[in-house]
Amino acid sequence: MKNLLQIFRLPALTMAAFACAVSALAQEKTVEQYLSEAPFRMSAPTLPTFPDKAYAITRYGAVGDGQTLCTKAIQAAIDTCAAQGGGRVVVPAGMWLTGPIDLSSNVNLHVEQAALLLFSGEHQLYADEGGRPRALISGTKLKNVAITGSGVIDGAGEAWRPLKKSKATEAQWKDFLKRGGVLSDEGDVWWPTEALKKKDSRPYMVMLKSCQNVLVEGVALRNSPNFMLYPNSCNEVTIRHISVFNEWWAQNGDGIDISASRNVVVYACEVSAGDDAICLKSSGDTPDKQPYVENVLVAACNVYRGHGGFVIGSNTNGGVANVFVTDCSFLGTDVGIRMKSNSGRGGAVTNVHIHNIYMADIADDAIHVDTYYLNVPAGVSRTDAARQASNEKIPNFGGVFLKNIRCRGAKRAAYLRGLPSQPVHDFSLEDISITAHEGFYADYAADFSFKNVTITTKSGENTYVLEHCSNVNPQQ
Repeated sequence: MKNLLQIFRLPALTMAAFACAVSALAQEKTVEQYLSEAPFRMSAPTLPTFPDKAYAITRYGAVGDGQTLCTKAIQAAIDTCAAQGGGRVVVPAGMWLTGPIDLSSNVNLHVEQAALLLFSGEHQLYADEGGRPRALISGTKLKNVAITGSGVIDGAGEAWRPLKKSKATEAQWKDFLKRGGVLSDEGDVWWPTEALKKKDSRPYMVMLKSCQNVLVEGVALRNSPNFMLYPNSCNEVTIRHISVFNEWWAQNGDGIDISASRNVVVYACEVSAGDDAICLKSSGDTPDKQPYVENVLVAACNVYRGHGGFVIGSNTNGGVANVFVTDCSFLGTDVGIRMKSNSGRGGAVTNVHIHNIYMADIADDAIHVDTYYLNVPAGVSRTDAARQASNEKIPNFGGVFLKNIRCRGAKRAAYLRGLPSQPVHDFSLEDISITAHEGFYADYAADFSFKNVTITTKSGENTYVLEHCSNVNPQQ
């Protein structure tokens, strides 16, 4: 730990160098070692296995010139591979223009070094009878499926996403106006097309639903129209050594969203996102009372931009349990550690362990927990709207353990707000050091324990502001 503390004292150290230093320390450990340290029993996800057979997309007519649409050729390679028992579908070096791709069981889509799999921005290619455009890469009810390699997958997000003027520089805003498109009635949002302005319906980039034995490894994912990587209702998921990049102003440009999935590992990934970077979501009713998100390890990851470095919510009504986040760095994110939900889509979030997190230059809160999280109309306060919300599906955040958290530079050290009927409760804070402009704020919180917690504020005054709290004593 001495070396790591020395890192924090180097004022000239760049953010990239800082991340590399933390990553070098963290990645000495394997997934198996991290799982052995987890505060709950969790085995490594089962990896998919594939026959040793390769199907190059060029055999099916694909042309890597960046101009020829290769959708049919790529899909033919996948379908043939699956029909013959599975194997590896190879995207070789080159630029391959494509429309939506459907994966199959027992297929590994392998994007080789110097390969750019470039998705077309032509909206009609993604038409779906259900209303929402088809995901760029999708799979449903598959077993043994993977996306691997060291190439790049680009989602042509600029053809789909709106841009808020408040997020753009003056030069960038002028550049987007030159592209055509349309503006909102207020003139503060640019849309690529009139149809998207009327109905914001954008495809996910990689959407895997109800799949088992999933691997995403090595590839660079960038420029998505919506969420980037979105496993939903999947079991046995491994995401490792991937790079995820969306511009910070990319609307709904989430990085890695794990939704209602069990036994998941996210390991040694680099993420920059336009929304939440690494996020757990849990939607749906649970008649068996078992949480939909359960047994999750997030380890040795670096996040450079995003609304939150690690996030739970805002949908938590399916329940979240057994989460271990460790050895990660968040650099320049809006919030570091973020948990959010609201009545009407809340549920139990418990046994969450977040250890060894290193943060710098956090724009807002280093730690943020809010069960009043709502998107509300202009002129209505978020708090008033939340109090008028449903009395069902109440967020219940309790059993959260924060240990060895370091933050150098944030607007506020911590913000925690529960509901009058259900405070956030049973949080343990140990070995925490945060330097911020403002201190620690809690409203409707109960049963917090503090051990070796140091918060240094710019003013040095009002370090702790506690309202409607019980058994929350930072001096204990």
